[in-house]
Amino acid sequence: MAWTKQMPARPVVAVAGATGAVGAEMLAVLEQRDFPLSGIRALASARSAGKRVRFRGEDVVVEELTEGSFDGVDIALFSAGASVSKQYREAVTSAGAVMIDNSSAFRMEPGVPLVVPEVNPDDALSHQGVIANPNCSTIQMVVALAPLERLAPIKRVVVATYQAASGAGQAAMDELYAQTADFLAGRPVEPKRFAHRIAFNCIPHIDVFLEDGSTKEEWKMVVETQKIMHRPDLVVAATCVRVPVLRCHSEAVAVEFGAPVDLADVREALAGAPGVTVLDEVAKNRYPMPAMLEGTDDVYVGRIRRDPSVESGIQMWVVADQLRKGAALNAVQIAEMLLPR
Repeated sequence: MAWTKQMPARPVVAVAGATGAVGAEMLAVLEQRDFPLSGIRALASARSAGKRVRFRGEDVVVEELTEGSFDGVDIALFSAGASVSKQYREAVTSAGAVMIDNSSAFRMEPGVPLVVPEVNPDDALSHQGVIANPNCSTIQMVVALAPLERLAPIKRVVVATYQAASGAGQAAMDELYAQTADFLAGRPVEPKRFAHRIAFNCIPHIDVFLEDGSTKEEWKMVVETQKIMHRPDLVVAATCVRVPVLRCHSEAVAVEFGAPVDLADVREALAGAPGVTVLDEVAKNRYPMPAMLEGTDDVYVGRIRRDPSVESGIQMWVVADQLRKGAALNAVQIAEMLLPR
C-alpha cells in the first residue's frame, strides 16, 4: 500500500549512527543545506550514548538507539549497518517516520525505491516507508551515466573503481593513517579492517567474494545501476579496488552506446547535467583527483575521450567524495524531496 502520511514543512529528523563517519557527515550536510527541521535526534549504540555532537552551533547529546527512539520523528536517516536497519525498520515505519537507509539492507527489495535524485527522483515518491540510498560507487557512476543515456541508449558499461578507505567507515580511515605511520617508521603493519595492508597498496577485494569470482561490491554496481536507471537489460562489468585514499572514490568508466554519439554532445550533456562538474583541461593537467575534491558535493568528470575499442564508445574518469554525494548528501537530498512542495 502507498504511504499516505503527510510530511510536515519542518520535520523532526533522527540520524541513526550519528557518531560514525557517514552519520557525522549527515549532520554536517543537514546544517550546511539549512534543512528546515524542527528538531534533531542523534542516535547511536549504547557505548556512544551520552557523547555530544555539534549541530547548528549547539551540543546535541547522543541517545541510545532503541525501539522507542522514533516517537515524534518524521524522517530517520540511517547509517548504522544493514543488520541495525533491518532490526529497526518496523519501529521506524510504525512510528510514522520515513526511513532513508544508507546500508545494503533494502536496496534490491521489490517495492523499496533506490534513489539518486539527479537520476530517478520520481521513484522516491512511491515509497512505503523505506527509501534506500544506493552504494557509494554506484551513485557517482549513475549521476554521470544519466545524461549520456539521454543522448543514446547505453549498451554496455565497464568500470574499474579506486575506492577510498572512507567507504569502509571511520575505523578504516583511522587504520589507513595508522598503517601509513607504521610503514614509514619500519614497524610491523597489522591489517584489521582490510584483508591486506592498505598503506601503499591496492586491494582488489571489497565485500565478500561470490561464486562467480566477483565480489559483492561489484555485484551491487551491476544490479543497482540497472534498478536506478530502469534498465534491467543494461550490461555492466565492474572491478572494485580499495586504494590508500581517505575519502574520495574514483572510477574509470567506459561506455558503449547502441547508436553513434558525437563527443562534443557528450561533453555538453555532462556539463549541463545536475550535480555534475566537468573538469577536463588536459593541456593544463586539470582533471578530477581525490586530493582536490574532499568536501565537495558534485560528481566530477574528466578525461572524456573516444573509446577506440568499440564502434560507439567513450571513456571518462569520475571522482566524487564518498562521504558526501556517495552517502550523506544523497540521503539528505532524498529527504528534501519528501518535503511539501
